[in-house]
Amino acid sequence: MPRIALVTCRPGPEVAVDRDLPGLVAALKEAGADARAVVWDDPDADWAGFDLAVIRSTWDYSWRAAEFLAWAEKTGAATRLANPAEVIRWNGDKRYLGALAAAGVATVPTRYLAPGEPAGLPDDHEYVVKPTSGGGARFAARYTPDEHDTAVRHLARLHAEGFTAMVQPYVRGIDAAGERALQFFGGRLLHASRKGAVLAPGTPYDERKVAHPGLEAWQPTDAELAVAEQALAAVPGAPELLYARVDLVDGDDGRPQVMELELVEPNLFLSLHTGSVAAVVVAILAAAR
Repeated sequence: MPRIALVTCRPGPEVAVDRDLPGLVAALKEAGADARAVVWDDPDADWAGFDLAVIRSTWDYSWRAAEFLAWAEKTGAATRLANPAEVIRWNGDKRYLGALAAAGVATVPTRYLAPGEPAGLPDDHEYVVKPTSGGGARFAARYTPDEHDTAVRHLARLHAEGFTAMVQPYVRGIDAAGERALQFFGGRLLHASRKGAVLAPGTPYDERKVAHPGLEAWQPTDAELAVAEQALAAVPGAPELLYARVDLVDGDDGRPQVMELELVEPNLFLSLHTGSVAAVVVAILAAAR
């Protein structure tokens, strides 16, 4: 009977509820595993007592990045961690988008502004400012050129918090075609979803956003699948990934490009894709064995 930890975080005002977790724990138990949800920073957790620890909903990690990475490395030394600590280290900072672009993967154009660097914000198009470490659109906002002063204050807040900021053009394709999330599990496409735009005009960066508005099932196109697979192939060291989510939007040319590559703790949207639970269970059990 494999012992499996599904790793989550403590509930809190800024943390979404993982609605998939109870059902996934129950499905693994029904399949013969000793499965349980475990909080990642629980000081009493015995990670060496598990055959596999699967990071599922550690949705507070991005504002505790150094602490979480130290946990991942320690846990990865005690048991098998999925995804591995080296993947967490690389993917936990969105500067990986620059590495994907350098590898020839179509990505949303991105500039990075570290603390102390001049703003140099766009003056001819709408743009997005957000931290390189974040999730659920936390500390993210979109601006028009005439909102320059507000955007500068946003940058100052990010830098004061110790974040490097990223600046991207606002991709108008999101308004027409939404953002598509292609989910992979056990090395295969599991399912795909589409959601609407998260960042509404005028929404303050420090206001909590609806992370997945209008979520619906989606059938990915051949072009979307090709870009997603190219992005996964570009992950350094070609590590074995138990799970991955590739978020795509349409660029100005109408072709898909990577908005984000989620290898740390992506929401699986199993409540939308209930038929995928069995495949997830099979892949987790295989990884545990």
